[in-house]
Amino acid sequence: MGFVPHLFKKTSILIGLLCLIIFTSNTFAKTNPTTKILVWGDSLSASYRIPVEKGWVNLLRQKLGEGFQIINGSISGETTQGGLSRFSSALETHKPDLIVLELGANDGLRGISPKVTKKNLEQMILQSKQAKADVMLLGMKIPPNYGPIYTEKFEAQFAQLANDYKLPFIPFFLEKIIRDATLFKADRLHPTAEAQPIILESILPTLKKALGIKEESNIEEETIKNPA
Repeated sequence: MGFVPHLFKKTSILIGLLCLIIFTSNTFAKTNPTTKILVWGDSLSASYRIPVEKGWVNLLRQKLGEGFQIINGSISGETTQGGLSRFSSALETHKPDLIVLELGANDGLRGISPKVTKKNLEQMILQSKQAKADVMLLGMKIPPNYGPIYTEKFEAQFAQLANDYKLPFIPFFLEKIIRDATLFKADRLHPTAEAQPIILESILPTLKKALGIKEESNIEEETIKNPA
């Protein structure tokens, strides 16, 4: 008769341990979530003709480390229309917490109306908000040979959208490299591998604020400047 209580006691202990493990696992999952960041851009974010591991998006992955999943949905040559056509599917597939929206350069180079570009970007912003995802907007500039009127309208649309939707915003994320021809390929449009750490340096402070990460001075700075 003593066997049954003894077996019951052992079973109770095992059930208790199992419940503790499940509770601990659930608590850990809730307090240590993986933040998903979707980079949605063109060749400037797609490591155009440079090793993928040296692109700024991959350097960002190295910099943020564990706790963050970086998804690069950028495609070389992409326009805002192309990006919009793929966007809802990407939201559904990846369910990102933050979207880094880097599109518009190819619209400008093709002379697409800024009204069309702005509308496409706005639709992606609205879809993001509907999906409960935050958006960080990267602005762009184009060469002056497109004329002052077009250039002004093109550049202004990014600031207008950032202001209207209260988005974290970088007016021109290539600002730190644009005057150094050695940091661009022969086409003077696409940054070299050597430019990628500098691009990341320009993006990182605003991105960290968008993620709620406090700045830590000089931490991993050398890793960014001198990637392996």
